[in-house]
Amino acid sequence: MIETFGPEYVRPAQRDCPRCTCCTAALCERGRTNIRRCYGLTSGETRSTVEFCPCSAASTRHTASWRMEQVRATRLARELPLADDVEELLRALAAGALHVADPCDLFPQLKLRGLAQMIHGLPAITPLGHTYLAARDDVRAMTGVRVDDVDLKARTVQVEVPAWRPDETVTVLLDQVLVDTGFPDDMLTGRWFEAEANYETSDADRLVLTSFRATGVPAPVSADEAT
Repeated sequence: MIETFGPEYVRPAQRDCPRCTCCTAALCERGRTNIRRCYGLTSGETRSTVEFCPCSAASTRHTASWRMEQVRATRLARELPLADDVEELLRALAAGALHVADPCDLFPQLKLRGLAQMIHGLPAITPLGHTYLAARDDVRAMTGVRVDDVDLKARTVQVEVPAWRPDETVTVLLDQVLVDTGFPDDMLTGRWFEAEANYETSDADRLVLTSFRATGVPAPVSADEAT
């Protein structure tokens, strides 16, 4: 006689994501709002399956990783720009040159930073490369911004930029604002800050905010620091 100790528990199957063929719907929902993407939210044995999931990719507009990369490329352009000859190569690619002279083998520097890639055996600029050049060429200045709403689940904030469009908000990563300002998330809504912005752009997806800082108000002290 074989003793049994109740029915064997089997985890219910999760619904497949309707947008990709590699993930569950639940994983992609989390991956879209996390800078680690689906790849960083899975165990080791399944990572190779979801590594290139488009639902959370940095190349997919409005994912957390896409927003992070916009900020990274903009800060690179403003704070640590490419050497002149490397940037000249990037501009040649942006102009649509199919065959670009590169005797000093500078292209790997662009590829390493995600600003260029090989397509059908030819070098080409990436969308992130265009973001970098826009940050170099656009007018960027500190301007007043107001946090209109905080979404803790999506880890984003809705920010008003009156110098850009007074009646419209843009989405910014919550953790970016938290790290820049030192304010806790429950003290952000309704508060004014300053941020560097290319407020002359006409495209909301090209509006990139960086360097958030309080407008003359000291950052609050946490309860732990106060004691």
